Amino acid sequence: MNKVPGIDEIDLKIIGLLAEDAKIPYTEIAKKVYVSGGTVHVRMKKLEEMGVVLGSSLKIDYSKLGYDISAFLGIYLEKSSLYNQVAEQLKNIPEIVSIHYTTGNYNIFVKMYCKDTNHLKDVLHDKVQKIDGIERTETLITLEETLNRTIKFQ
Repeated sequence: MNKVPGIDEIDLKIIGLLAEDAKIPYTEIAKKVYVSGGTVHVRMKKLEEMGVVLGSSLKIDYSKLGYDISAFLGIYLEKSSLYNQVAEQLKNIPEIVSIHYTTGNYNIFVKMYCKDTNHLKDVLHDKVQKIDGIERTETLITLEETLNRTIKFQ
């Protein structure tokens, strides 16, 4: 059962195709889902209005742009109630690409990209660890990303 009422199999197929390739034309989606291009357009507008589709994104190979370090940062807060305040400060650090409020060992888990280990050290020391409310951090450097995908709905 879908969490949002009004979403059917056609909507899920449209979402699935766009998740694989956000640049696929609506006319091509229409052919694959056996509806008109106008129907795809109307359904996408509906999905955006419902908050199911939040926009489209670009997959970037950061290493080809000189960002050779991909890292996860586990953040321990002084108090869990500081999450919103700390998250707002973390959003101002351009190297951070995702922020998650978590259960388990860390209060916050972030993903970030840096040019090299010196850049990573500078971001940690000069930006992250100066945020009020952060008790300490643990850094995990990614050696290889084997999979990065969206859920398949088809």
